[in-house]
Amino acid sequence: MNQKANEFLFHPKNVMLFILLFGLVFLFLALTISYVYIRVTNGVPPVKVPALFVVNTLILLGSSWTMIQAKRCYLADDTQGYKQSLLTTIYLSVFFTVMQAVAWYWLFQNSVYLHSSTTIGFLYVISFVHLAHVLAGLPFLFRFYRAAKKHMVDPVTVLVYFSDDEKRLGLRLLTIYWHFLDALWIYLVLFFAVNQLIN
Repeated sequence: MNQKANEFLFHPKNVMLFILLFGLVFLFLALTISYVYIRVTNGVPPVKVPALFVVNTLILLGSSWTMIQAKRCYLADDTQGYKQSLLTTIYLSVFFTVMQAVAWYWLFQNSVYLHSSTTIGFLYVISFVHLAHVLAGLPFLFRFYRAAKKHMVDPVTVLVYFSDDEKRLGLRLLTIYWHFLDALWIYLVLFFAVNQLIN
């Protein structure tokens, strides 16, 4: 492992991110295991996953792809591509939030309320906690986009911006965080779908 990789691995921000992700893994594992335990011990029927949850998966996959594009554009000094990719990620994240609210509204319309059963309560809590972490990432996306729009105005400022190690590190960490949220959502949708098949 070279010195640059070591510096990234043990950078305080990187360590903090991985502590956060480690904690989130255990939080969602605890929630999903509790869901299974309650289902088995109480003989409660599985929760039917709204079809919009699958649509939301595609939206998140799209936001992960645009984050990859943002990183590629950053490394290639593609100013317009970088700003456009960040903006598209923001739009997709907001769209995901709206569609998640629509999915909850669909549940309400079908008389599936938070208090309907313990397992349905888990569906709401798990999806809400995930959404909360998507919303927590949005200010960082806005900050990157605003900084790029403000500082990338001529060849000199673009060069300074793209050569900033802190910005490169921040973008890398934000990309890891976004991919993690995407993978976590896929796991949750698959988890509920598999439980739906097991009566």
